[in-house]
Amino acid sequence: MAEKTYKCANCKLRASYEKNPKSLLGRFWRWHINFCPGWKGYFTSLDAETQQAMRDKYAFKKY
Repeated sequence: MAEKTYKCANCKLRASYEKNPKSLLGRFWRWHINFCPGWKGYFTSLDAETQQAMRDKYAFKKY
């Protein structure tokens, strides 16, 4: 079975957040990751160290 790929690593909204977290698109992306099933799948596919780094960087809840 092929491993699932996620577009989250190259998401344009995520890039907007990285560039300016207080922008409208940046804030929308940050709000969106709280319930997005795609982000949850992407996040849980990462290793534990990368997950923790993202939790710290984006300050979001644990899945």
